[in-house]
Amino acid sequence: MLHPGLYEQVINEALNRELSEIPEARKSVAPIDQAEASKVLAQYLADVVQKGLQNILDNGGGISAQIGLANQIVELIGNTTQEADFAALGIAQRAEQLLALLREQDPRLAVGKTATDLVRPETSMAQSSLFTGAIHEPQMYMELKREIVSADRIDMLVSFIKWSGLRLLMDELREFTQNGGELRIITTSYMGATDIKAIEELRQLPNTQIKVSYNTKQTRLHAKAYIFVRNTGFTTAYVGSSNLSNAALTSGLEWNTKVTRRDLPETIGKIAATFEYYWNDREFEYYGEDQKERLARALKAEKYFDSNDVAAYVMDITPYSYQQEILDKLEAERTIRGYTRNLVVAATGTGKTVISALDYKRFCKQNSDKPCRLLFVAH
Repeated sequence: MLHPGLYEQVINEALNRELSEIPEARKSVAPIDQAEASKVLAQYLADVVQKGLQNILDNGGGISAQIGLANQIVELIGNTTQEADFAALGIAQRAEQLLALLREQDPRLAVGKTATDLVRPETSMAQSSLFTGAIHEPQMYMELKREIVSADRIDMLVSFIKWSGLRLLMDELREFTQNGGELRIITTSYMGATDIKAIEELRQLPNTQIKVSYNTKQTRLHAKAYIFVRNTGFTTAYVGSSNLSNAALTSGLEWNTKVTRRDLPETIGKIAATFEYYWNDREFEYYGEDQKERLARALKAEKYFDSNDVAAYVMDITPYSYQQEILDKLEAERTIRGYTRNLVVAATGTGKTVISALDYKRFCKQNSDKPCRLLFVAH
């Protein structure tokens, strides 16, 4: 039975019969976009094929029977398209997955290591997953350590970097860069939270580039992303709430999504493209040894303010949506209707004091050339 609401569902025969009994005014359908048809249909077929393979298993069939059905589908596609390449896409009867491959001259081979000894993440390299800090999940920092040692390039985008967090990954990052891996990091001086020691340790790593945004008043980078690019095509990225700090990577109640290129290629592409956009933005400047003092000043300025400077502040208060609505109405009453005496009525605890302060702040900006006064009467 269909439930009322929004859909984005390919209409199959069963759904078509059900829809035929529903009045036109109650349903909205649209043709499949030709440019998106291959993606839309592939997603639908993936569900159908998975259901079919599960059905074989439920009826007593084994992995060989499932492979047989999969190969029938591949053969049908090859016969329909008349493309010879599809003949090589049949699944081998050994029913195995390739997990790792070493270079021909890999030094680990000389000391008796094999590809089986390579460290790999506990979570899948081909299926996206969510980290919530639950007990049964691998710890975020441990998974990042495993991702580092198997990557070909690493890009990190974090608001701030604490030494307490960086030291959890430092051994792996040092080995990664010493073995020729390229590391790029984007961070900021936001809130003065970054540790100079952490940035300096990173700067001394080979094959490492760091960019910093010092303009935290306009560019408030709050994104956190760890991108592990692999030449094999199995690129992964962790996007969520964890900055590079001990608490965020170990015990904090942080949520992070692991995105894989195999099942979400468009998302990985967007993550990579956005990182490149930031990397080439003039707002983010290369950090070198000569920038240490500048970064220290910027971090200190974010933490403290000059008590003799009446314009300085330590935080910026953003109104809630309902407070902003009241502020907009007050502005409209003054500028459009010419009413300068207005009454605001709001329940206890909804921030009438904050509304008054923000309204007065805006009034001062609009009348910067005049003496501005505020009378606030409290019961």
